[in-house]
Amino acid sequence: MMIHTYNITGMTCDGCRTKVEKTLNAIDGVKAKVSLNPPIATITMDKHIPTAQFQEALTAVGKYTIEMTNSKMSEQSAKNEFTTKSCCSTHSHSDKKEIKVPINANGKYYCPMHCEGEKVYDKAGDCPVCGMDLVKAPELTVSKTLYTCPMHPEVIQENPGSCPICGMDLVPMNPTDTEDQKTYKDLVKKMKIAVVFTIPIFAIAMIEMAHNNPLLQLMNASKWNWVQLILSFPVVFYACWIFFVRAWKSIITWNLNMFTLIGIGTGVAFLFSLVGMFFPDIFPSEFKTEYGTVLLYFEATTVILTLVLLGQLLEARAHSQTSGAIKELLKLAPTEATLVINGSDKVISIHDIKKGNLLRVKPGDKIPVDGKITDGESNIDEAMITGEPIPVDKKKDDNVIAGTINGSKSFVMVAEKVGSETLLSQIVQMVNDASRSRAPIQKLADSIAKYFVPIVVIISAITFFIWAKFGPEPALVYGFINAIAVLIIACPCALGLATPMSVMVGVGKGAQSGVLIKNAEALENMNKVNVLITDKTGTITEGKPSVEKIYSSDNNDNDLLQSIASLNQYSEHPLAQAVLNYAKTKSISLIEVKDFEAVVGKGVIGTVTNKKVALGNKTLMEQVKASVSNDLENKIIAEQKLGKTVSYIAVDGVAVGFVSITDAIKTSSKEAIAELMHQGVEVIMLTGDNLNTAKAVADELKLSSYKAGCLPEDKLNEIKHLQSEGKIVAMAGDGINDAPALAQANIGIAMGTGTDVAIESAKITLVKGDLQGIVKAKNLSHAVMRNIKQNLFFAFFYNVLGVPIAAGVLYPYFGVLLSPMIAALAMSFSSVSVIVNALRLRNLKF
Repeated sequence: MMIHTYNITGMTCDGCRTKVEKTLNAIDGVKAKVSLNPPIATITMDKHIPTAQFQEALTAVGKYTIEMTNSKMSEQSAKNEFTTKSCCSTHSHSDKKEIKVPINANGKYYCPMHCEGEKVYDKAGDCPVCGMDLVKAPELTVSKTLYTCPMHPEVIQENPGSCPICGMDLVPMNPTDTEDQKTYKDLVKKMKIAVVFTIPIFAIAMIEMAHNNPLLQLMNASKWNWVQLILSFPVVFYACWIFFVRAWKSIITWNLNMFTLIGIGTGVAFLFSLVGMFFPDIFPSEFKTEYGTVLLYFEATTVILTLVLLGQLLEARAHSQTSGAIKELLKLAPTEATLVINGSDKVISIHDIKKGNLLRVKPGDKIPVDGKITDGESNIDEAMITGEPIPVDKKKDDNVIAGTINGSKSFVMVAEKVGSETLLSQIVQMVNDASRSRAPIQKLADSIAKYFVPIVVIISAITFFIWAKFGPEPALVYGFINAIAVLIIACPCALGLATPMSVMVGVGKGAQSGVLIKNAEALENMNKVNVLITDKTGTITEGKPSVEKIYSSDNNDNDLLQSIASLNQYSEHPLAQAVLNYAKTKSISLIEVKDFEAVVGKGVIGTVTNKKVALGNKTLMEQVKASVSNDLENKIIAEQKLGKTVSYIAVDGVAVGFVSITDAIKTSSKEAIAELMHQGVEVIMLTGDNLNTAKAVADELKLSSYKAGCLPEDKLNEIKHLQSEGKIVAMAGDGINDAPALAQANIGIAMGTGTDVAIESAKITLVKGDLQGIVKAKNLSHAVMRNIKQNLFFAFFYNVLGVPIAAGVLYPYFGVLLSPMIAALAMSFSSVSVIVNALRLRNLKF
């Protein structure tokens, strides 16, 4: 049997809650209980059921999203799983079918504007909604290195060695182009062809405007029109044909987008020119030149299409840079490792590493997988994971992380986490998922984009009729040109790209600085946080408690130590480990314990040598009805006022001593808290420790707000209370007991050094595990949101200003008209400028 707790989003009323509960209970082997506030489902199941199965059932009945927060299992542990999220985070009673989205999109294709949420495709192509090129998601695993012979390329092996034909050493094969590079090279090829044929068309058109057209000495105007037509074919029907394909798809599916406008504008100009060439007599005289030929627009068509192609080329190059953080993280993982087997070393692929393998890490090598040092010591550069530049000293039994770089000494480690289990793999996966999530601020752009293209088409038609009716001669020509300019200059893509580009770059920047963000919503909300709730142990303090002393009222310290150490061998609390470590230094042996029980938020109890022993706080003493002498109480209070954590020890209902434990405050905590308070964030410390210890820590940190003796439900209730007052609350914690509060908070922040349950419940994880990371997260969120607002402002301002100018509103006052070719240039660079602005986040200094 196992019990999982899940967050449910999309429930707005008790009817929703009932529907969700009924749907989950309809699944075989499931017993579910759902609450509306907080929106949590507690599910008991006989065997592990993937979250995706729950999501599929809920998607069938409404727009609900289910996401695992923490889990409690017996007899077996659940397998890692990915959460399938709904495309829309808000609840609606609409029966519109929701798109099922696989979150694990490694190596698949997605729209950079996320038009269909997180929907992915198996093959390259165009987004059916906006028409943009689908982007390939990075492969989140390190590809195997293959080896070949420089003289016999047909020889390919998975491991280094010698060529079986000529005996030469095999060398690593050159990596093939990535999908980004292939797309970029294809666009470069088409761009070259477009430029080669567009330039002469443009030159012919410009020379024709000269007073004494020298070209007419070679051929008449009609023949030069044929030359332009022939030269335009490679541009229209090869290099830029994809734009017309996208435009047609957008019209038949009614997913109108930028390519709809481009296709209509350039298509009308090209067809007009064709009709003008073959049937000139049907046009009125105002459309004709002095030579009797119709004014043709082959140069406008080809120049516009070439400029749009240039914009696509620049976008493709910029897109590849926005996912640079993931690519850089993937580069951290080595491709090979040195396996120690039977006393000898053997070079193997990291894909062949198994848990329990002994691996030798030489000076300067990258650590291949997560594990623990078994022999030797060294200093390791963990900057690429934690963002901290100072190497960390590591010795026997210390943990090491895949992708970090060994210093000047060699050591042997045992592999504990391999493949997708390593911290590096999890970071890459989290960054990839967060990069493709949607921020709430994007809803504004989405709402506008829905009506954007139809409005622009209507404005274009109105422009034509107004110019034809009231414009100067040739009025029809003015109307035609300005209508095309309106279609061409409008750019819905700039609106669509404004948010996702900034999110992608920002999330990647955070990962490189040791701040892992689960999704775009967390990134946006972090900027709004005005209250930070923080735990003490492991969050403000080092989380490495050590026993300073044990006091026994009958001076029998060793017997008392043996009893509490034996009791603590079954506890996972950090304080329990501190007692065990202390007993080990004193060479105290552990004895059998019966009736062990961990009392959440209070301590542990059990029977040792037929005596009932209780170890914990004062609340536990009250629970077991243990008497505490005044002398002992005074000694404990004195320790607590020094900032020590003190646990009472009771035997058979009488308190007989205490254990004093110290946990140093992290050097970064004081500075981080001061900075957060300077930014207007109220910092509140909630701790399960006693009032005296809490006050001592708070005084050192200059904290005015703190509460002591808090149980997990107290932290949860405090967060609910603050939220009821309209506060945006972030919660920082690292333990299993922090998981409910982390899930309830607007932003749950887990210390990377904490438990897996706490990290799973959080929206932001700090790899290094100190409060300075919260300052980084806050600054990053502020910078990303500012960047998004800049992008949205530019996109709105560009379209609001550009469309009227293209329509000719300045002509009556300044005699200024906008050429469709200039409009195409402006449109192409509008999307590029949004991406370039987002890329500035890569240079952000925390």
